[in-house]
Amino acid sequence: MNQKHLHVLYHLMAIMVIMIWGVTFVNTKVLLGHGMDAAEIFVLRFVMGYALIWMMNDGGQTLPNGRRLRRKLFADSWRDEGILVLISITGGSLYFMMENLAVKYSLTNNVSFIVCTAPLWTIMLGMAVFRDVKATPRLLSGSAAALLGMALIIFNGQFVMHLNPLGDMLALAAALNWAVYSLLMRNIAKRYSAVFVTRKLFFYSLLTILPYFAFYPWQFPLSRLSEATVMGNLLFLGVLASFVGYALWSLSIKKIGAISASNYVYLNPIATVVASAIFLNEPMTLMAYAGLALILLGVYFANTHTSE
Repeated sequence: MNQKHLHVLYHLMAIMVIMIWGVTFVNTKVLLGHGMDAAEIFVLRFVMGYALIWMMNDGGQTLPNGRRLRRKLFADSWRDEGILVLISITGGSLYFMMENLAVKYSLTNNVSFIVCTAPLWTIMLGMAVFRDVKATPRLLSGSAAALLGMALIIFNGQFVMHLNPLGDMLALAAALNWAVYSLLMRNIAKRYSAVFVTRKLFFYSLLTILPYFAFYPWQFPLSRLSEATVMGNLLFLGVLASFVGYALWSLSIKKIGAISASNYVYLNPIATVVASAIFLNEPMTLMAYAGLALILLGVYFANTHTSE
């Protein structure tokens, strides 16, 4: 397979991950309906992901005494280890908690729209931090088209935003967190294996979510995990969305860059609206179809800009 075909493959990989993540809104909604707390869902899916990623060999590590470990346990420097902690917070624990709290204090539509502006913030922060990140006309026009399409899907043609400062600011903070996560991954993903980065992300995400339970103790009885609906949705979240999703996303950023990968976040509502129509019997409207077309067009233009 030549380099051109590989490049296309990595783009398709990023699209597949975003589609999987788009479906997770449906899985989460089902689990919330069964009495699980959002933080409990987060912990269980990341525990599954961590258990699975731990079984994979990431190249090993040689200790000073010459002993060979099967797995690389730490980054090559404390600076890199600190960056991995920040990656885990911004792309894991803090991101998910801000998103879920935003839904609690604001309208779901508001939160969905604001959080999905993460690619724009990624571009803006990237331009401020990295000299090689530039906003081309195709990138900006594609982003604008994707945003408009996303708005048509989320608001279904009725753009009525009831501003709630706390909820909307939390949603904006979640989008900014994802932008920071994407840019931090830009260099780390190039120097470490996707397996290693993903394993560290799961570990530090689980570690940094623990303080939440000091204020809101675990309530969901573990005996209910035997229920088919609960376990089925958790398996999707833990195996596909977490284990497979984050590992492939790390690899995608390594191969096609943080900006290009981030632009595919605009596709998230497509998977959500299709999955909702199939599994939750939520209707597909004309506005939704128009939105899908605009998002696809926008993502195409956004990802044909000059590379990072």
